[in-house]
Amino acid sequence: MSHIAENRRARYEYSIEEQFEAGMVLEGWEVKAVRAGQVQLTDGYVHIRDGELYLIGCRINALRTASTHIHPEADRTKKLLMHKGEIRRLIGKVEQKGFTLVPLNLHYKGGRVKAEIALAKGKAQHDKRNTEKERDWEREKGRLMRHKVSGPSRGD
Repeated sequence: MSHIAENRRARYEYSIEEQFEAGMVLEGWEVKAVRAGQVQLTDGYVHIRDGELYLIGCRINALRTASTHIHPEADRTKKLLMHKGEIRRLIGKVEQKGFTLVPLNLHYKGGRVKAEIALAKGKAQHDKRNTEKERDWEREKGRLMRHKVSGPSRGD
């Protein structure tokens, strides 16, 4: 599974409860642009409409070599494909328990573009601070371990 784009803010803003994989309905020019890495997922979110899931805010910038008879729309709403049972279960959780659906990343699976979406709850401000502290501590710990392994030179 190779990653195309990742929504790194999602893990900071939300606590992830459950992850799902969904197919995406893309147009030809979008597939070409995705393969060229012209994707931004940071502002994306999943919207439920008429019992179906849609990815909104995922920006796919068209290549300059896109066909002349197509007018590409970078912020087009993309339909997500999942089994009806899974969608019903997600809708139930989102409506009842205050969950939201956020895209985590886009990746290839078997030559197709898939979206990994998560059932998530928004973090409170103090939880975000704790996440930052943990990340800073992990970074510092890694720095200390690298320094300890190389050690100061004693001029032997």
